[in-house]
Amino acid sequence: MAGLLSTARRLSRSKGFVAAGTLGALGGAFLYYDATNEDRFHRQMENHFKLTQTAHADHLTELNKRPSSALPLRADLVKDLKEEEFDVLVIGGGATGAGVALDSTTRGLKTALVEYDDFSSGTSSRSTKLIHGGVRYLQAAIFGLDLEQYRMVKEALFERANLLEIAPHLSGPLPIMLPVYKYWHIPYYWFGIKMYDLVSGKRILKNSYYINKEQALERFPMLKKDALKGALVYYDGQHNDARMNLAIVLTAIRHGAKAVNHVKVERLLKNDDGKLIGAHVKDMNSGVEWDIKAKAIVNATGPFTDSIRIMADPGTTPICQPSAGVHIVLPGYYAPGNTGLLDPATSDGRVLFFLPWQKMTVAGTTDASSDVTFSPAPQNRDIEFILNEIRNYFNKDVSVRRGDVMSAWSGLRPLVRDPAKLDTKSLARNHIIEISPSGLVTIAGGKWTTYRHMAEETVDALVQAHNLSPKNGCVTPGLLLDGAHDYDPLLYIHLVQDYGIDVDVAQHLASTYGDRAFVVARMCKMTGRRWPIVGTRLHEEFPYLEAEVTYAVREYACTATDVIARRLRLAFLNTYAAHEVLEKVVQIMGKELNWSSAESRRQLENARAFINREMGQEARMQSVSEVALNLTREEMQQAKDRFNQLDRDRKGHITVNDIRRHFRDHGNKIDERLLHDLLNEVDLNKNGELELAEFFQLYSGLKNGQISQNRLVRYLDELHPVSVTRSGGGV
Repeated sequence: MAGLLSTARRLSRSKGFVAAGTLGALGGAFLYYDATNEDRFHRQMENHFKLTQTAHADHLTELNKRPSSALPLRADLVKDLKEEEFDVLVIGGGATGAGVALDSTTRGLKTALVEYDDFSSGTSSRSTKLIHGGVRYLQAAIFGLDLEQYRMVKEALFERANLLEIAPHLSGPLPIMLPVYKYWHIPYYWFGIKMYDLVSGKRILKNSYYINKEQALERFPMLKKDALKGALVYYDGQHNDARMNLAIVLTAIRHGAKAVNHVKVERLLKNDDGKLIGAHVKDMNSGVEWDIKAKAIVNATGPFTDSIRIMADPGTTPICQPSAGVHIVLPGYYAPGNTGLLDPATSDGRVLFFLPWQKMTVAGTTDASSDVTFSPAPQNRDIEFILNEIRNYFNKDVSVRRGDVMSAWSGLRPLVRDPAKLDTKSLARNHIIEISPSGLVTIAGGKWTTYRHMAEETVDALVQAHNLSPKNGCVTPGLLLDGAHDYDPLLYIHLVQDYGIDVDVAQHLASTYGDRAFVVARMCKMTGRRWPIVGTRLHEEFPYLEAEVTYAVREYACTATDVIARRLRLAFLNTYAAHEVLEKVVQIMGKELNWSSAESRRQLENARAFINREMGQEARMQSVSEVALNLTREEMQQAKDRFNQLDRDRKGHITVNDIRRHFRDHGNKIDERLLHDLLNEVDLNKNGELELAEFFQLYSGLKNGQISQNRLVRYLDELHPVSVTRSGGGV
């Protein structure tokens, strides 16, 4: 068989690899699949899920009782890491690492987890937000006769159904429309989508269907009309990825795992035989270092897989090829009717999704080889590529503007390297499990949807390799995640009626915390208004509450970035709003965590740097600097006149003092930090001054839609008659 499976098998003969889909566990015994017997494979998949859900049914019932106690303090978890010896130490707090910790601890193994940054701070918070089997991979499986890709899709569809069951508050089905512009594409796409339904079996979310041109435009009126023939609609799952990751971690902690974020592995510890026995770690908050003793160590560090492998076994051959996936966020009106859009073949052959998420619109992703970095940043060329593809699908009367991009991010996908493939877009999102000579268990590759199955196979492998004795087998199929136990779709109504919370806020709380939403509601202070009775918002445009910042600290948020990026998703949704709430977030966290004034300033600076680099602000500045001047003589004179109104001293540039004087002369008082921020946003060469050439570029960008809004324009007067309410801001 071609592709990843053959590579994994070649590696397995010499390096101790186990390829996903070639090795499974039924009742604790390993079973190799016979690639020539597809019926047998289907039976094994069905039996596997039945066995894992029924063999330990009584234990699962006990585990699924809603925990009533509060989460342990981070300090107590750190204390346990210092004093106890563990069966399993997991390195990495993304979806895969969290899944391994949950699987391990619910089998009765004493489990620890450490994460260098925050839980879900890497790839797991920067996904396309889909829980899917992979329409693209099924197409490759059918038309390429690739049995391994087919099996991967089958497995992912099993996991999709399970994830929607165990976290209904964080996930749900989403209709995705596939526009058709050629008649012969209708049967072609219809066959592929129906095969997707067929492979889903009884775990299908909803049946796919065909709609004509009029119905397609009713659902998505922004589509090009001229050549449109109709559309196919199919269903996949969607979730809040960072929150889902955190729910897995919290569930593991509630079941006994000791999981701590912001703890770095400095080096791995070995005995005289060269076998791993633990890790020397450092708390990045306090600077304290210590040793963690463990019988087995799991490397679940995603794109950083090879760095830990080399730490354990110097000279080992790299197996991970990171791939950068870029996403942008647009205003919610870009995806009307709560329906997503799929572009199956962009101009260079890649797939692009266009999806409603958190009342905004997410579009992505590009797929290109990338270097490993802790701070991946979106490039303006990738953002422009996505925008151009959207323009190709939209009616020419709809202006898709660079300035409408509210946020943008880049995530490093941990693809397994296949030497036979030259480009990352042809790599399967499969996974490989390796047992190294030193005993390190590495789980590499995979995708969000299959995190649970990957974790199960990893724990099976480490139990066998290290002769561990779990109390029971895998129980994670059907194991409810934190917040799911008493969740009901109408829970938000109780929040409105019982606490007097705004409807949109109540919906947000219910869909974020599930049955824990009542805990957050009880922490809210009275507003002193007729309505809402409780619940002061952080930002008037979003349903996030001040009380959620306090609650985030109880859920192990240690930095302001932890809050705005992962506990709340504000940095991913609107960078301007994220900047505007930072001081309040730091103020609340500082009170909870006893920060000094110096630490509060450091937190502000770090969070601002995160937003600017990793959430697209620097890419926006790059975009502004690339704006071509297309001003008429009259417009250039108008811009120059406005510039001179601010530059009264005729210095040839505008400073903070000029802006301050403008506000003072107009009877307005403005925060000093905001003054510097206003100048920094339009200061392209970062010399602390706004020169006339930069002013012309700003003016030109406003004219052609490259820039929809910036705060200097908002606080002064519009430089060009473009309605700032059209986009709400942008990067």
